[in-house]
Amino acid sequence: MRARLLLLLAALGIALAVPVPAAAAASGVAVEIGAVDLDGPAVSTVEVTVRNGGTAKLSKLTVTFTAPIGWTTYPASRSVKGSLSPGRTATVEFLVHVPERPAAFTVRQFSATATYTGGDGARIAAGTRLERSGTPLANLPAAFGGVAVSSEADPAKGDFDGSGNSFSAEKLAEAGITPGAAVTALGATLRWPSSPVGTPDNAAGGGKTIEFTGQGGKLVFLGSGSSTSATSTVTVWYTDGTSTTATLGFPNWSFQDAGAHGATLVASSTGRNRPNGYGDAAYQYRVFANSIPLDPAKTVELVTLPNNGAVHVFALATA
Repeated sequence: MRARLLLLLAALGIALAVPVPAAAAASGVAVEIGAVDLDGPAVSTVEVTVRNGGTAKLSKLTVTFTAPIGWTTYPASRSVKGSLSPGRTATVEFLVHVPERPAAFTVRQFSATATYTGGDGARIAAGTRLERSGTPLANLPAAFGGVAVSSEADPAKGDFDGSGNSFSAEKLAEAGITPGAAVTALGATLRWPSSPVGTPDNAAGGGKTIEFTGQGGKLVFLGSGSSTSATSTVTVWYTDGTSTTATLGFPNWSFQDAGAHGATLVASSTGRNRPNGYGDAAYQYRVFANSIPLDPAKTVELVTLPNNGAVHVFALATA
């Protein structure tokens, strides 16, 4: 009879509740998501476990599972029959269609929600799991792909705005911006790229994820915009597995209010390099700082940079 019951529960994707050691019991209802195999394309089985750490029986338990946007999961929810006594768990299974693994480093987030009566009385509990795929870039310079600064003697190497125009290294130097120079802004000390003039010196677009370690109340970015809508999201990943996302923006390097998108002016240089030589000396071309909030109690491990190619990042630091 017991064997027949086990087969029936397995077909429903429900595991028998098992006792939880007293030392491991939580004080409320907890939801845990098992490992997700990201080696796609494939259909992976994901286990979601609900743990009753309350003092009363838990009943009418329903679990839903959510994968990244665009991914298919089955079924939409699972219901667990009967009740779940304090100190016991129930595990249900979901199927998720995993697409082909991307070449670049990515972090996938999965979430599950349990609704119930009894237990700890909260009636709802949720859990998340982050799965990494690939290897992040070692640092910000590893994400550099464009040349924002060129010398007036060789301006054709630069292309900050997509039209072959770039900052003049000579004019930036007059404003105190030179390769490897320390730049103080918004309470942080940042380091201007030490890249030789005329070589990649900024990260723009692609949403690349880099390794970055630090603590503080904010993450400060040094950069500039190559359009008037140079805004995008930045995701910060902490060592405890949590993450936060915020919007970062810079004004256009010349023709926009210096405080646009909440930025702060750091330096102005006169004129710019065009493909055929220095010019536009009647205008200022600028570098800005802006920041996003951090949880000061946590340590940053990774940063996913803006995906908008108009947002050019030269440096970042905590403050």
